[in-house]
Amino acid sequence: MTDARSEILARVREALAGSTVDPVETSAPREVHPVANPELVDLFAERVADYRAVVERCSAEDLEDRIAAALPTGQVIVPPGLSIRIPDAIVDDGTLTAARLDLIAAVVTEARVGIAETGTIVLDHTPDQGRRAISLVPDTHICVVREDQVVADVPDAIALLDPSRPQTWISGPSATSDIELDRVEGVHGPRTLHVLITPPRDVIS
Repeated sequence: MTDARSEILARVREALAGSTVDPVETSAPREVHPVANPELVDLFAERVADYRAVVERCSAEDLEDRIAAALPTGQVIVPPGLSIRIPDAIVDDGTLTAARLDLIAAVVTEARVGIAETGTIVLDHTPDQGRRAISLVPDTHICVVREDQVVADVPDAIALLDPSRPQTWISGPSATSDIELDRVEGVHGPRTLHVLITPPRDVIS
């Protein structure tokens, strides 16, 4: 006596016998070659500001001064591969615990890509961005996005990202409205996001 499961599977096999499956057409991977596009950069700055982040545009020469002006009082941590000089900053060596990071006022990182359509910054945690904890625990995150890192939309961003790497997608300061629809910032990440948009590395203004 066959059970119901065996009977159902037998009927499925009978129905599929002799059937063929047409191959699924797939599109070629999207190729993206980022260049500084003023319209995309303008849209990106506008969308990031919509999320209540602080957005500044500055020259490469002014970048260090702008970062210094944006830093709150307290200790600052930076990833080991940051290309920008931050005096007296703690260089993360991966040993600081979340409790210790919670005592640090700010982190300065670079970015992997900015998405104009959504105002999103993506980190893939290479040495200029550091491990995920340092961008999530300190109360202020100052992030440098270069104009040639800004792409149009999410598919363009995905085409540039390595899926095997960890990623953090940031759309404004950390916030939630879970409790009575009241917006509360800084619950599960930085309360303040300060984005500095600067020209590509090979541009001298």
